[in-house]
Amino acid sequence: MPHTPSDYDNVFEKKLSLAERFKMATLVAVISYFTLIGWIVAMIIYDKHQSSLASFHLRQSLGLIITGAILSLIPLVGWVLNIGVFLGWAIGLYAAIQGQEYKVPLLGDFYQKHLDFIQ
Repeated sequence: MPHTPSDYDNVFEKKLSLAERFKMATLVAVISYFTLIGWIVAMIIYDKHQSSLASFHLRQSLGLIITGAILSLIPLVGWVLNIGVFLGWAIGLYAAIQGQEYKVPLLGDFYQKHLDFIQ
């Protein structure tokens, strides 16, 4: 009978250093801000490389996507308010690039509280 290592599931997976894990978390955070498709891709990557930074930005970006979609349905007023969503998106993207957890103004706390299914 051949000897199987105790961490058999991880034999073919490369162990990432702390710096590489931070870079991967930052990558997931940044990708999540690029449309709904980017958010889905980020979720797929996040499944293998979970971190608090990535989950924070996944919640923020999903909240902005949902808010923008709802406001788009309201003629004129909603379209004008979407300028604020765009500014929040830019702030969130900048924070993700910097590797920081910065909540978007006004709705950031709401997103973190109510989109808690993203752990």
